Amino acid sequence: MPALNRAEAETRARDLAVAHYAIDLDLTQGAERFGSTTVIRFAALRDCDTFAEVEPAALHRVLLDGTPVDTALLDGNRLPLPGLAQGPHELRVEADMAYSHTGEGMHRFTDPADGETYLYTQMFLADVRRVFAAFDQPDLKARFEVAVTAPEHWTVLGNGIATRTAPGRWQMAPTPPLPTYAVAVAAGPYHAVRAEHAGLPFALHARRSLAAHLDRAAPDLLAFTFRCFDRYREMFAEPYPFDSYDQAFVPEFNFGAMENPGLVVLRDEYVYRSDATPTELRNRAVVIAHEMAHMWFGDLVTLRWWDDIWLNESFAEYMGYQVVSEDPQFAGAWTDYGANRKYRGSDSDQRPSTHPVAPLPEDVPDTASALTNIDGISYAKGGSALRQLVTWMGREDFLAGLNAHFARHRFGNARLADLIDSLSAATERDVPAWAEAWLRSTGIDTLTPSASLAPGGWRLEIGHSGHRPHRIDVGLYDRAPGDTARLVLRERATVDITATAAVERRTFDGARPDLVLLNDNDLSYVKVRFDDRSWEAVRDALGSIPDPLSRSVAWNAARDLVRDARLAPAQYLDLVGRHLPGEADPSIVHGVLTFARVTVADRYLGPQARPAALAALAATARALLAEGRPGNRLTALRALAASAAGDAGTAELRGWYDTGTGPGGDTLDQELRWLLLARLAVLGAADSADIDAELARDPGAAGHEAAARCRASLPDPGAKAAAWQAIFHESRSAHLVGAAADGFWHPEQREVLADYLPRYYPDAAAAAARRGPAISDAVARRGFPGTEVTAPALALGRAALDDPTLTPALRRALTDQVDDLARALRIHQVFPA
Repeated sequence: MPALNRAEAETRARDLAVAHYAIDLDLTQGAERFGSTTVIRFAALRDCDTFAEVEPAALHRVLLDGTPVDTALLDGNRLPLPGLAQGPHELRVEADMAYSHTGEGMHRFTDPADGETYLYTQMFLADVRRVFAAFDQPDLKARFEVAVTAPEHWTVLGNGIATRTAPGRWQMAPTPPLPTYAVAVAAGPYHAVRAEHAGLPFALHARRSLAAHLDRAAPDLLAFTFRCFDRYREMFAEPYPFDSYDQAFVPEFNFGAMENPGLVVLRDEYVYRSDATPTELRNRAVVIAHEMAHMWFGDLVTLRWWDDIWLNESFAEYMGYQVVSEDPQFAGAWTDYGANRKYRGSDSDQRPSTHPVAPLPEDVPDTASALTNIDGISYAKGGSALRQLVTWMGREDFLAGLNAHFARHRFGNARLADLIDSLSAATERDVPAWAEAWLRSTGIDTLTPSASLAPGGWRLEIGHSGHRPHRIDVGLYDRAPGDTARLVLRERATVDITATAAVERRTFDGARPDLVLLNDNDLSYVKVRFDDRSWEAVRDALGSIPDPLSRSVAWNAARDLVRDARLAPAQYLDLVGRHLPGEADPSIVHGVLTFARVTVADRYLGPQARPAALAALAATARALLAEGRPGNRLTALRALAASAAGDAGTAELRGWYDTGTGPGGDTLDQELRWLLLARLAVLGAADSADIDAELARDPGAAGHEAAARCRASLPDPGAKAAAWQAIFHESRSAHLVGAAADGFWHPEQREVLADYLPRYYPDAAAAAARRGPAISDAVARRGFPGTEVTAPALALGRAALDDPTLTPALRRALTDQVDDLARALRIHQVFPA
């Protein structure tokens, strides 16, 4: 199917003005297809040839201004409309559409817990064609009226308030102008919790099998949603632009959430069935705040073309964390960002696939290439850049510029230049120059301190490798008198580093401090290094740095040293063992343990060093449990289970699983039982009978995904063959494919996996071509053999990238994965075990 290219979109935007869609969906036609009738009222602004997008299972009838159009003219997903005369027109398309099981288009899911069926749409970025006929591009906004026929016991939700007009018949209230990709429908016997706030109806929705869990979480979810809504109303002069606010937690959703106006769709894993860590609860709050920010930036004001997707995502990324950081229930959001989110941007920015936060329009030639740019740069780097912009401009001026932007472009479209104009009018700062340096360039700057004596004090020199200006805080710390393992803050100094400066110098009174921490408070997007004396202080006393956000900066700097092969992985694990057990901030514990266990132990260390690493991480987890901080307990227990190895560790894990109690006598909840079983499967201490028995205890969707992960983890040739078939050659849902992919590759199983490595690339290419971007992402990111860190494995990956037939989504994902593999191999070579 051809991807819409930018030139075609620009031509169509000049040719057409779209006024209104009337969409009628029939969801009662069985398990394979649904009916879709679309009537589009539009005007040709001049005589022209154009086309609409639709991808039907069966195209029944097309009428243009009441005249039949030959349905055989449909070419792939394009319906040609040649010879349009200037003036008003009406296009009617009647079709049957296919349900999806990959989270694209109209996704259909049957809950194994009770047999009930649930539907929802996901039409971003270019999947509107799978649901209804449209002129599908973001700058042809229109008003929508949607009607739905559904089974009588179902509820139907949409962008506007939904009204049941007859048994099984629903009508959504007309919308204000929306981009096509933001139209949304959800349908099924959803359980709902409803409320009213600020004169608007709010609701939470989830599958009936999750009703008890949703009811338990609803008071906190609604209370935070209301606080978030109120905070945005304080910040934004433009009122909330829609008539209601529904949040539907839906099954098998591929992303965290989607900002459909008035109907935010979130993955139903956020309705926690078991205990959640403070980090997970805060992340859920960030997602809620992120999606609500999109109601203004993305829905009220929409990008013109996909080169400006960052305008949606970077803005919501920044606002989500900022609003949560101000909330009394979720203090420490920026620490969480630094520990668990920001690296996604910096890691992406150091791969060959990097791109500017705001690429030039010609660098996003079509929708297929646009989809590959929705990544850590658009989100995490862009959010970090906006945080630096707010630091540089001042928050008051930043909000004034945003409000002017909303007022100027409400219910319309805008480009980067429009936002820059609005921000420039609110400040004396040179915003265009800042945007050019920060948004149009790639890579991450590095700042390195050095200290020397100066008359009456000492001199700080900050080496600047890069091309961006930075306003940073520099933290100066001393070892405490009488306690050299404790650091105390002497002062923080704000330093402006110009874009062209190779070295920035500052002179301070007194003796030089023991630790110079650049980018203290984490206000800029930059790598920071340590001078020798500062590194000694970090090595000896990192955990004593008083502020958790500052500790997060230091931990991230250590992480970068490992990734850049400047610090041995074993030394990083020593740092973890020294300082993490006393860490009070759950976000830091989560981020450091995840990097240490998943990346350092499994990828950066060779087979000989890995057992000692797992033992060290298990000891760190036990020490965290012994410290007894409630916020760290679940994270530590998970890490302890994931690090179990050897006869003693395996036996201990099996004992916890069999008795249903963990260390300290705590009862294992369902998620922990699956986690333990997955590790036991890897270690060869569980079998198919164990998995079947656990699935009988937990027969719902989450149980089936966990069982698929466990079965793929078994070190048995038959189990591996079945998992490979499920991942690459069957037509399972994207979530079940991803679950099996998660369980397939393990360093403990190299012998049984050896024959699969050369099969991976051709099978991944075939699966991606056959099943599309969602499956491509699952097999490339979750199913990649990243623990096979050898020169032959790297050679296979590089050779596979020479294949000209790779889909854009697969090529991008594999490029990233192969580069990460090369980085891991370099670390092996610099620090051989």
